[in-house]
Amino acid sequence: MNNNDTKPQKRFLALDTSTSSLAVSVMDHDQLLTEINTSAERNHSVYLHPVMAQALEQAGIGMDDINGIAVGIGPGSYTGIRIAVTAAKTLAWANGVPIVGISSLQALAWGGLQAGRAQHEAAAGNHWVIPLLDARRGQVYTALFAAEAAGSKAPERLAADGIRLMEAWVDELNERLARLSEPERPSAVYVVGETDIHAEAARRLSTRFGDHLQLVPYALEGRWLGYLGAARLLAGDSDDPHTLIPNYTQLSEAEANLLRRR
Repeated sequence: MNNNDTKPQKRFLALDTSTSSLAVSVMDHDQLLTEINTSAERNHSVYLHPVMAQALEQAGIGMDDINGIAVGIGPGSYTGIRIAVTAAKTLAWANGVPIVGISSLQALAWGGLQAGRAQHEAAAGNHWVIPLLDARRGQVYTALFAAEAAGSKAPERLAADGIRLMEAWVDELNERLARLSEPERPSAVYVVGETDIHAEAARRLSTRFGDHLQLVPYALEGRWLGYLGAARLLAGDSDDPHTLIPNYTQLSEAEANLLRRR
């Protein structure tokens, strides 16, 4: 084979500790080499480095072979997010490789959508994907994404990551739906992630969607973070490792006032 036709190897490490799942993956360009996902009982600080070493070993490479790092920046557990972000920034600086911060909720949305489609036949048209992570006291870390029914691309963002009161969030989504014309409305809605505790509120969307509202319990998997990170790194994108910080988010002033009155 002509050496000029050989692409340089691009191998990336992706990690996330913002949820109950410790998720790590190793990518070769945009292809998954290996991933490890473990609950770790939220003791991510103890298990992160051994899990990263194990993932690299399974991929047959070392840290010196890594050309870039992707890290989930949340939102999610305050303590959890910092573990992966700190480790990723240290590794990127020490090894002189680029780093990209990835929305943990977008990765959760993509993986949860694929899990939901595997369980139920997908309706034609565009879909909404609503990732949920419980933030206690009726609050959730959440966002809104859209995806084509037959597509394999990452879900596209419609609303920013944030912490919201679940009841108010459902009201906002219903109002948003009411403003859309019939052709603009999604044909199905997937609520994915930590759905059990918020199932009653989520089902208030079902009057419009019936069987096309799917609640999909799902724990974050490293591959989806890896795919999102690889896309940015292969495009030559990167973040400043010195200024990259977790996305902690906060309630809007109106929601915070409402929560204080409860």
